[in-house]
Amino acid sequence: MNRLGVLIATVGGAGYFPVAPGTVGSAIGIAVYLITSRWPLIWQAGCLGVLTIVGIWAAGVAAVHFKREDPGHVIIDEVAGQLVTLYAIHAGIGLAVVGFFLFRVLDIIKPWPARQFERLPGGLGIVADDLMAGVYGNIGMRLLVFALLRVG
Repeated sequence: MNRLGVLIATVGGAGYFPVAPGTVGSAIGIAVYLITSRWPLIWQAGCLGVLTIVGIWAAGVAAVHFKREDPGHVIIDEVAGQLVTLYAIHAGIGLAVVGFFLFRVLDIIKPWPARQFERLPGGLGIVADDLMAGVYGNIGMRLLVFALLRVG
């Protein structure tokens, strides 16, 4: 189970990418979004829910394996956070790229209470801050879409 947890937490090993593995995780999140964006919203929510629950477990396993509270190789949290950013936005590739950059900025600066969520124990703390950054990202995307519709 340890091996499976690490495999999931590193998203099949993509978390071992030598430069900016979190950015790689967000890019994978964009790919997953584009694959699932035509699904009914309830299926997208279910996919995100399963990814979150499995991700929390896997991130906890990986933290023990790597002997670090929030190992850089763990990127399942970025995948989940990116999906939250784009949930129910109905973005094409261009807007999804905007969401990618917005999420990366929010994941790095971790506005309140995202930074506090990192203090939660184990895998929950690893994943929760990215989910919160994703919530802020989703709000930002909605505001952007609203503004674009008002101008257009």
